[in-house]
Amino acid sequence: MDEDLFQTVVDRHYADLYRFGLSLARNPNDACDLVQQTYAIFAEKGSQIRELSKAKQWLFTTLYREFTAMLRRSKRMVPLDEESAGIPEQATAPDAGREVERGEALEALRSLPEDHRAILTLFYLEGHSYKDIAGVLGVPIGTVMSRLSRAKGLLRAALGGARSGQGINIIPIDSNDRRPLYG
Repeated sequence: MDEDLFQTVVDRHYADLYRFGLSLARNPNDACDLVQQTYAIFAEKGSQIRELSKAKQWLFTTLYREFTAMLRRSKRMVPLDEESAGIPEQATAPDAGREVERGEALEALRSLPEDHRAILTLFYLEGHSYKDIAGVLGVPIGTVMSRLSRAKGLLRAALGGARSGQGINIIPIDSNDRRPLYG
């Protein structure tokens, strides 16, 4: 594979891939390992991708498959390091209320089962379409839609318990074509 092309793909998708890996593995070291393994596979097999525009979906699919293989090998879930939130710092300091809400939302997300956590992360945090998520997870679009609905319900319940009935409004990356996750 061309070195410049490989570096371009890494530069473009590393942060998103790491966040997805962290949301699945719930451990920064395991997330790094997943991303590194994904890029190792990409270096080996990436030349098979016909369209470079498909590289992002290919990377997310590969990382998800590596994660499920890791689970099968280890037969355990690794707990999340509490100090690592997996969300980049904002350029401006958020107010205290937003910081508390963000922490509660992340904690509620971490408490969900892996399949619900993955689908919420892919849709709301990474901005993938239903079709892309179906490709990443290897399930039909209808399954994506029903899992997303169930995951949102579980997240609402987790947030409701954390906030004693107060709502948190999580807005997806592209608010033009997606409804708020919780409102």
